Amino acid sequence: MADKRDYYEVLGVDKNADKKTIKKAYRKLAMKYHPDVNHEEGAEEKFKELSEAYGVLSDDEKRKRYDQFGHAGMDGFSQEDIFNNINFEDIFNGFGFGGGSQGGFGSIFDLFGFGGESSGPSGRGQDISQIVELTLEEVASGVSKDLDVRHKKKCPKCNGTRAEPGSSVKTCPQCNGAGQVKQVQNTPLGQFATVSKCPQCNGEGQHVEKPCTECHGSGLKTTTNKISINIPAGVETGTKLRVSGEGDDGIRGAPSGDLYVTIKVLKHDLFRREGQDLFYDLPISYVQACLGDSVDVPTIDGEASLNIPAGTQSGSTFKLRGEGIKSLNWSGKGNLYVKVQVVVPKKLSAKQKEVLKEFADVSGEEISHVKKGLLDKIFTK
Repeated sequence: MADKRDYYEVLGVDKNADKKTIKKAYRKLAMKYHPDVNHEEGAEEKFKELSEAYGVLSDDEKRKRYDQFGHAGMDGFSQEDIFNNINFEDIFNGFGFGGGSQGGFGSIFDLFGFGGESSGPSGRGQDISQIVELTLEEVASGVSKDLDVRHKKKCPKCNGTRAEPGSSVKTCPQCNGAGQVKQVQNTPLGQFATVSKCPQCNGEGQHVEKPCTECHGSGLKTTTNKISINIPAGVETGTKLRVSGEGDDGIRGAPSGDLYVTIKVLKHDLFRREGQDLFYDLPISYVQACLGDSVDVPTIDGEASLNIPAGTQSGSTFKLRGEGIKSLNWSGKGNLYVKVQVVVPKKLSAKQKEVLKEFADVSGEEISHVKKGLLDKIFTK
């Protein structure tokens, strides 16, 4: 997907554009480049490009993934996944579209090579989703996870036919077993075809004389299977990973749906994460800040040495290059930013006080000693 144009550029909108602006831009350009209106070479491809851009940017989840990962974030989505959230009837309302018993453009244009709310007897299985929690250490290195996945698989008794063994299955006379009926509508921009579920067989394409008693005629039975998935380093909370074919089984041998794994990264005790960078607060003593020191600081992989120069002020931040999290999109790693906090001791020994007084005298500082009152003694106990 790296050779594709930026979706915002395709629609001619700003990256901060709201949904209304994006919809308006798509509507205008789609009317201009639809191949039934524009017969110039490349118009159809331009129309598809516009529709793909709108399909992503009009969907909150897809837009978030695209903004974060670019076109690589769309790798888990099929073309149908991208287009199926577009309401074409709403988009072209007011331009003479609509009508028909199926309510106009609820389905996807035949132009895109798919359509219909159901794919009938060869219908693809449902996609399913699951949340996986990861520690920051697992995110840094990548990890293999075993998941217990609950999904619908082919019924072992009827082998997915939905019929009790020995009973008959008849073909639907209205759709001839297709499970779909197709309607062609004439519009000012030419003919548009919509495909919808057959009302007589409810999209199944067949009539089962005696439903299977094991799956109650569904052809599928819920089961739990253990699967192993490899999670790459660098994922973040909200990242979705697609595991092909691990959703529900399709009807009568059709392709299975997919499993979408959503990542949730657990809060870490030491580090705060921003993108691929990590942040750590390091407490140091007043003496270390004044004289400087070499200290070991924790990293996500172990430890690293940090040189603190003399005269370091509390709140100073040091960068340890390459000690952050690996990126999903490039081979490098982020950085670790160490912010030092000078810790002032609450109690001093007599010797420590004597040395500090001497330091004050040498520095020309006059220290006024404040005597504690009764309330001070009460509240400091």
